[in-house]
Amino acid sequence: MVGVIIDCAEYADGVRVAQPGTIEEAAAAARRDGSFVWLGLFQPSESEFEDVRKQFDLHELAAEDAVSAHQRPKLEVYDDTLLMVLKTGRYIDEQEEVEFGEIIVVAGPGFVVVVRHGEASSLAAVRRNLEGRPDLLRLGPSAVLHAIVDRVVDDYAPVQAGLSKDVDEVESEVFSTQATNTAERIYFLKREILEFQTATRSIMEPLERLMRGRVPVVVEDMHEYFRDVHDHTLRLNAQIDQHRDMLTSVLEANLTQVAVRQNEDMRRISAWVAIAVVRTLIAGIFGMNFSRMPGATAAWGFPVATAFMVVIAMALYRSFRKSGWL
Repeated sequence: MVGVIIDCAEYADGVRVAQPGTIEEAAAAARRDGSFVWLGLFQPSESEFEDVRKQFDLHELAAEDAVSAHQRPKLEVYDDTLLMVLKTGRYIDEQEEVEFGEIIVVAGPGFVVVVRHGEASSLAAVRRNLEGRPDLLRLGPSAVLHAIVDRVVDDYAPVQAGLSKDVDEVESEVFSTQATNTAERIYFLKREILEFQTATRSIMEPLERLMRGRVPVVVEDMHEYFRDVHDHTLRLNAQIDQHRDMLTSVLEANLTQVAVRQNEDMRRISAWVAIAVVRTLIAGIFGMNFSRMPGATAAWGFPVATAFMVVIAMALYRSFRKSGWL
């Protein structure tokens, strides 16, 4: 179990006062009046988390969610304990994809258990920053919950910026003078945006509950802080909506351009075929094996037929060029 513990500390009056070495010591500290414990875990197995569940008297469903990754963001309440699932995001520009992780926060009277899965947002800086704000840390587990949620939402900003940059690049490619088909890139980029949008939209309902005080653990003084995170997330979702709509328009424009280029190619092919067919038709007529073919035995027959084919071909070429087919 020690291998999955990232950090464990006891706080009293906004100050870090002890560092329990075992889960039993942490649970005992959580039961002391005027203090709470912040326990951080990294990808514990079900058997490893069982000791945490027993010592902190967690609901079995909360324990099940804590060790299960690949969940949607949500907020669940079990008696006097809340569980919040958060999706973290990290944009990999080289692959143009969003890498997701998860943070599960289980908070109750006197304790906060934080479980990280995957490449989640780093919480070491969150702990350091919060330890530098005793005025917030005195508010207990709800201050820790806000700090974690705020960090997750702040880490969405670089993801949004990366997606915005790629959307601009795709738009420039589609409307450039070079004939390129970026439909595949647009499709995969739109898929990443939709997955990212699922994470950011799903967190809205839990934030609304947290800022209105409908859940245990969260003290009234923290409502305005959650309201600020909620507003930040609203602006983020509006930007993601713009990216999604822009990609839809860009995809339609790209498909239209592809259709136009195909029509232009077909017109060019048809024009050259028409020029070739006329010459072939004349050559075929004069090549028929009839004994009384006009000009067949004359000395001027071949040059005249050739000149006629050249004139007809040139006339067709000029006509197609004037109409824009060539």
